[in-house]
Amino acid sequence: MKIKFLESLMIVVFCLTSCISQENPPEIKTPDQSKFSTETVIDGIDIPWGMDFISESEILVTEKKGTLYRVYNGEKVEVKGLPEIYNRGQGGLLDVALHPDYENNKIIYLTAGVHIEGDAGGNTALYCGELNGNRLSNLKLLYKGKSNTKKGQHWGSRIVFDYKGHIFFGIGDRGNRDVNPQDLNRDGGKIYRLNLDGSIPVDNPFVDQEGALKAVYSYGHRNPQGMTINPETGEIWENEHGPKGGDEINIIQKGKNYGWPVITYGINYSGTSITDKTSMPGMEQPFYYWVPSIAPSGMAFSSSNVYNQWKGDLFVGSLKFKYLEHLVIKKGKVVKREKILNDIGRVRNVKEGPDGYLYLGVEGKGILKLVMK
Repeated sequence: MKIKFLESLMIVVFCLTSCISQENPPEIKTPDQSKFSTETVIDGIDIPWGMDFISESEILVTEKKGTLYRVYNGEKVEVKGLPEIYNRGQGGLLDVALHPDYENNKIIYLTAGVHIEGDAGGNTALYCGELNGNRLSNLKLLYKGKSNTKKGQHWGSRIVFDYKGHIFFGIGDRGNRDVNPQDLNRDGGKIYRLNLDGSIPVDNPFVDQEGALKAVYSYGHRNPQGMTINPETGEIWENEHGPKGGDEINIIQKGKNYGWPVITYGINYSGTSITDKTSMPGMEQPFYYWVPSIAPSGMAFSSSNVYNQWKGDLFVGSLKFKYLEHLVIKKGKVVKREKILNDIGRVRNVKEGPDGYLYLGVEGKGILKLVMK
């Protein structure tokens, strides 16, 4: 009886402490919008899903339908040599990122929906290749989620590097929430970690677990849409779409289970319950969550001094409500929320450029640079 009592007490303590960062989240404010404006870097891109900077004047931008652009001083040129893109639902050409040693090796990475083997349909894949001028060569498939499906939802997918020789990327649950996110033998609902050449790191958390996918770094995710490195701590921060309510920001840790769909702060789109649980032992609480959902996408920290008093703050694009959300974080909690560029459009991506400014990929508008008046 004593052991059972202690076990019950531990569960109660876990549930209380794990929700602490979400206690009394602040209401979002809408500051004077005349303080903010944008400059158009490049237009004519319908869904600018991903971007990365070659220099202050050169940007790589993906368009979801399957085109990669190299933007030179406001002029865009199509990059040839991409894999065949499976553009379905939320899938297509997704993120793009330069190798940490791009200046010397010209390697870039792409995530995309593809159909290259197996049953009809597709899944998310990670590629690398050498960018020579406006052509991609030596294209190499590093990873592809198995179990193709014709479902159009929840492909992920962002790319980040830890600058310790690893690349991280996500694959959403692909619309199979009851199986994929919690099954380590199946792709989907996971964050993956590979060496930069595509090999499996020997210290990945599940390399010695029989049947488990060796590339998995964390699991229990729904649909990762934003991912970035916290420049102050080196931690990987990720955001993901919840169902109706329950969008999350997570700090990704090795081997951890982030709970979907066993625990969630959201409900089905129909209004019915998914689960009555918002916490469970052995499952991580989100650092932050939104109710109602904002449909978060790209995410970036501001690490420069170009914006007054914004250094160290987090910025998240809202697809649903068409604004850029500014989050001020103190002592491990969100203490302030603001709508920046209210009603700017569906903010698909947010990236800090080498000049210290924030750049937004806005659907129907292209790439915009955020400036203060």
